[in-house]
Amino acid sequence: APLIAKQFHRCIVMPNLKPPVVTTEDAARYKQEIIDALPEDKKTVMKPLMTLYLTDNTTPEEIEKAKESGIVFACKLYPAGATTNSDSGVTDMEKIKPTLAAMAEHGILLLVHSEVTDPDIDIFDREKAFIDRHLRSIISDMPKLKVVMEHITTKDAADFVMNGPDNLAATITAHHLLYNRNEIFKGGIRPHMYCLPVLKREKHRQALLNAIRSGSNKFFLGTDSAAHPKDAKESSCGCAGVFTAHAALEFYVQAFEEAGALEHFENFCSKNGPNFYGLPINENKIKLVKKKQQIVKEIPFGNNGQVLVPLCAGEEIPWTLEA
Repeated sequence: APLIAKQFHRCIVMPNLKPPVVTTEDAARYKQEIIDALPEDKKTVMKPLMTLYLTDNTTPEEIEKAKESGIVFACKLYPAGATTNSDSGVTDMEKIKPTLAAMAEHGILLLVHSEVTDPDIDIFDREKAFIDRHLRSIISDMPKLKVVMEHITTKDAADFVMNGPDNLAATITAHHLLYNRNEIFKGGIRPHMYCLPVLKREKHRQALLNAIRSGSNKFFLGTDSAAHPKDAKESSCGCAGVFTAHAALEFYVQAFEEAGALEHFENFCSKNGPNFYGLPINENKIKLVKKKQQIVKEIPFGNNGQVLVPLCAGEEIPWTLEA
């Protein structure tokens, strides 16, 4: 939380904890935990925007309660088993249709981890399969439901969003803009580059870069930064997630500069997302300068002497956040 607060004044808080955040009361408790972890000077500045974890048993009544709370802005759809801590996710899309209708009615957004979990579908094709099997029908059946495809990774997703209706948008991570799947195997297995959705072929990365070059307001920042201890990543069955919170904006501005898209950087980071959510634009400013910085090799994590390994650990990156 302190690292995020250095870079952002708002964040969408994902609910895939153990146990997951499935009720409004869970969200309220988690929000307070986040605020308690912030430095004193950030406690009244940083605003966590809470989400609920959709399950087969999430009710329309819970959606109404979430809206009335004023702290829950969206629900996250994780197909069961799609990513870290997603075992409690949705197993049958039909079961949540009344809940999705309630979300549309109350203005609660649907955030989607857009991958099928069918083991017969190649892991690199699961995003496209989810679009074809589920998202097309959700978008057409519920035109009032705002849908965000989180952390898109493919040309299929970029094209689907670009050509879709106004109630459809997407976030893109910095690491999916900067790297393709070769990075996972560069010089050996690199567990700290393993995330879900997994990094894809170069043609898909180029499609994401074209999306940000377009200046479309349908694409915006979503770091998907995932904090996992080093020993959970460097294991025989390492967990998914890339940690970028220590320098998220620096990674994004690097990607935008390399793509020749700096003129769209502010809208992507600061305006497109709030506009889609119906939130006011933050008034404070930050300053990024083209000055190299050295990324630390490890960051303390938790209270048990654990550490995590950040993106570009021990390397120099070209940009620095100064204010």
